[in-house]
Amino acid sequence: MTLPPAVHGECVRITGAAGPVNVYVAGHGPPLLLVHSVNAAASAAEVRPLHEHFAATHTVFSPDLPGYGLSARSDRAYTPRLMTDALHDVLSLIRQRCGPAPVDALALSLACEFLARAAVEQPAHLRSLALVSPTGFMGHKAWRGTPGSTRVVPGLHRVLTGPGWGSALFRGLTRPGVIRYFLERTWGAKAIDEDLWRYAVLTTRQPGAEHAPLHFLSAGLFSADIHTVYEQIAQPVWVSHGVRGDFTDYRGLHIVRDKPNWRIDVLPTGALPQFEVPARFNAALAAFLQDMG
Repeated sequence: MTLPPAVHGECVRITGAAGPVNVYVAGHGPPLLLVHSVNAAASAAEVRPLHEHFAATHTVFSPDLPGYGLSARSDRAYTPRLMTDALHDVLSLIRQRCGPAPVDALALSLACEFLARAAVEQPAHLRSLALVSPTGFMGHKAWRGTPGSTRVVPGLHRVLTGPGWGSALFRGLTRPGVIRYFLERTWGAKAIDEDLWRYAVLTTRQPGAEHAPLHFLSAGLFSADIHTVYEQIAQPVWVSHGVRGDFTDYRGLHIVRDKPNWRIDVLPTGALPQFEVPARFNAALAAFLQDMG
């Protein structure tokens, strides 16, 4: 079945360093970049509540990252470098559409690492960062590897993609009941967003849907130098995270908690607060963006 758009707006196909990337564009006003997470069934549908709400006051740009949604899903290496380059490509589109002023951006989960890297590499292109349930802060382990290094498990991707195994593994991980199970763990509750679940099931049925997730499972999309990257961010940063579900260990935030450009909010939700407490979340994000003005 053909994959429908995840959110409303114009679908713009850009081709840059990261290859063909789909970007949903809607609304009018200052630009706001919204970046979904990375998992087995990710897409711009994860930022739908934010895309729909902030299109009333901003020009929102919500890309499908490489390997997901309506973007190219070719069999290639999916790495932090590729994902960061995709964000640089989207930021180029935003400058073409909205002018050279730096952009406010939000990312979910693992995409926070890519957005952080983009902000460090091109600080003039980003004004502020909102990081929702960011990865890289679990426990107290220091992630200050060599620049650009990843946490990939050597040989695991080769095992995962062995003859016939990769597709079978992916099909098992993306059965409707399994997707629901993982969303419930993300929410920390049974009451998930049913539209997101339906879209997640559908997006995993598209050709090439297994390629990026199998790199994700091999840990090749996690950065081994992410603490160094986070510590180098010069822009204002707003972190929000919940207290339910699988994503509740943020002890590592101690490395940035005392930095004057970082602020941290804890919400009574799972890892996707934009679905659970939209009014509260939207107001907090709007206040953060207004402070930047």
